[in-house]
Amino acid sequence: MSTDVAVLDDPEVAAVALEPTRARLLAALAAEPASAAGVAVRLGLPRQRVGHHLRALEDKGLVVEVGRRRHGGLTERVLTASARAYVVSPAALGPAAADPDAVADRLSAGYLLAVAGRAVREVGGLLRGAGAAGKRLPTLSVEADVRFASAADRAAFATDLAACVRDLAARYHDGSAPQGRWYRLVALSHPRPAVAAEEEVRPS
Repeated sequence: MSTDVAVLDDPEVAAVALEPTRARLLAALAAEPASAAGVAVRLGLPRQRVGHHLRALEDKGLVVEVGRRRHGGLTERVLTASARAYVVSPAALGPAAADPDAVADRLSAGYLLAVAGRAVREVGGLLRGAGAAGKRLPTLSVEADVRFASAADRAAFATDLAACVRDLAARYHDGSAPQGRWYRLVALSHPRPAVAAEEEVRPS
């Protein structure tokens, strides 16, 4: 399997992957390689229908052959998903994709989504380039859940975070370094969805 997460920026490839049955097949083959017959049994789908969808996935490079095995008097192809998981890039939407520069309110949820979408688009393109060159893409991710006691605390945290980022940028930024490389740093914050929240710990 080539990568943990593949970014789909071709609209035709994304459309193939998003079809519900094909999405189920991708998830199943990412979890465990199988023949067409095997994955059909696993998902409870007709073998002929599965074969049709697998051909479409393989045609777009979303499913690849990893081996062959004898089963009775037949030779079965063993298939796997090309990645463990997939993300659809805003690039697949072409000019309809969100653009951070087109969102006036920098404190809005729309701007946050546009910035996140840009990160998917940019990192996806860089990841493909690094893969083609046989190199790793240097990135950094920092994530934390914070529970604020009040809106005032949340605002104070945002102020402190901005000051911290400015200080770090001033300390490490070198615009004249001949071998320097630009990086984009983004800090996002949004309410944690209730379905992802752990059970509240009630005081005894």
